[in-house]
Amino acid sequence: MARVSGARVLDVDVGTTSRVRFEVDHDGSAPRRWFIKLPSKSFKARAITALPRLPQTEIRFYLELAQHVPTRRPRALAAVAAFGRGYTLVLEDLTERGIRPGTPSDTLSFEQASQVCATLAELHASHWESPRLKGDLAWLAGPVRRLEDGLGSALAVPLMRRGLDRATAVVPRELRRPALRYAQRRRQAMRFLAAGPRTLIHHDCHPGNLYWGPGGPGLLDWQLVRSGEGIGDVAYLLATALSPEVRRDHERALVAGYGQALEAAGVPGQDFERLWSRYRAHLTYAFEAMVVTLAVGGLMDEEIVSELIRRSALAVAEQESFSAFGF
Repeated sequence: MARVSGARVLDVDVGTTSRVRFEVDHDGSAPRRWFIKLPSKSFKARAITALPRLPQTEIRFYLELAQHVPTRRPRALAAVAAFGRGYTLVLEDLTERGIRPGTPSDTLSFEQASQVCATLAELHASHWESPRLKGDLAWLAGPVRRLEDGLGSALAVPLMRRGLDRATAVVPRELRRPALRYAQRRRQAMRFLAAGPRTLIHHDCHPGNLYWGPGGPGLLDWQLVRSGEGIGDVAYLLATALSPEVRRDHERALVAGYGQALEAAGVPGQDFERLWSRYRAHLTYAFEAMVVTLAVGGLMDEEIVSELIRRSALAVAEQESFSAFGF
């Protein structure tokens, strides 16, 4: 037990959740600064996250899975979720330890991207084709995730069309038709992207969900955690976090380095050409996610999300990623 002598709000940010930075004066051993996630004050954000239960998924990650994951992440101090009664997730505020959380507007260097790819390889190797994914961790691909994918496919065409209409300045004109075809056949595309080796994936590796400390990078925001193909996380990262120039110069080396890190972590047989082929296909999801974010609105600063669309659109266009699906 600790005696609390004072508390004050340091900062409030509203997105898919309401995020409150809180400082507490107490005589215990817990951190003094807390990062608290609560139901969003934005009705639109609450509506988007309610059915797929994204905040509850993150809470379940911290309660059931985080201790088995080698990847650096914030420490959870408390986590509560009750159906129909909201949720509260209390994390340590990393800034108290001098750690810098990333922002969606960050642009990574080749060296930083190499570190994150190695971190992702460590995460993926920890549950690579694990029997647990069909056992006690089957919820990672369970009804809630299937509902989320179903909603995404049902709304794919209007959201893609609205997002493209709003992003005409940053999306090459030749991408519009294949992007809409992808949206029309999204269920087929998702089956194709789910066909690789299954492991634990973060599924939202944009630069704002990273942090940087003396021990290397860590991952924030586990709301979209699931089972899937690891190279998808790498594609999402390189499409959103690198400038087009750095990506063009280094993406093959980064994909190769990811494969080598997997092998070093005990996952043999990483053929580069296959990894590269799957990487090219998975770039499409990063592009879709950013376009849908703009279409929905209010989830990320529009200027920032437009830049992430520009980066991912160029990656998809240059790698002819939509051609991977054969439709």
